[in-house]
Amino acid sequence: MSHSLNEIEAQAKRAARGAGLPWGMAEEAARATRWLASHDLAGPALLADVLTQNDGVAHAQVAPAALDGVWRAPSGPLCPLAGGAALNDCADRLTANKSIEMADVSFPLLVLPFAAWAALHIKQPVRLTWQDVEIDTDGVGIWVRDPHSEINTDKTAMLICQKTETRQEPASRPGLRGTVASDIWARLDNFAKRTYAPATDASRLLGAGAGTSDND
Repeated sequence: MSHSLNEIEAQAKRAARGAGLPWGMAEEAARATRWLASHDLAGPALLADVLTQNDGVAHAQVAPAALDGVWRAPSGPLCPLAGGAALNDCADRLTANKSIEMADVSFPLLVLPFAAWAALHIKQPVRLTWQDVEIDTDGVGIWVRDPHSEINTDKTAMLICQKTETRQEPASRPGLRGTVASDIWARLDNFAKRTYAPATDASRLLGAGAGTSDND
């Protein structure tokens, strides 16, 4: 189904909050999902996957334990949202020709929007690589090399972000809407429903219909 990018961002934010992400991280997750959807990439599906994988896990357990050397989570796979947010915060490291490396990253495509924002910050394109995937971004457009269709992989042993040269050929540019399969939308909605306040007698009386009275 086709959705406006505003709809996708709002649904992603509600889902991230329903999954227990802090407000700031939920907002970042929603922006990242919107960015990927604008490029016709599987942002909503991967968000649903990472929220399912990390459901009930403390955020600190899937965030980088330290920002020196190769970034790793204290326990299990590194969350791409947490790793991506840290990458964006550390974007200035890329200007000194230093790479940022992350190990055991789940759903690595979710790191791409954060790499794009880092590119905007340093005013130079960056390259994200994992397995045989290579994606360059100037912050708006993307150039994708993916010979073995690994862009949507659920985990990679190593992800590297580094500064790169400006590409001459045209980039894939963002669109105005995104496509989300109905089953993916429903998965996000299941997380979003956790944010809804339970009905009370007072809210029922204020709502539409007869409430608790019976006029028949």
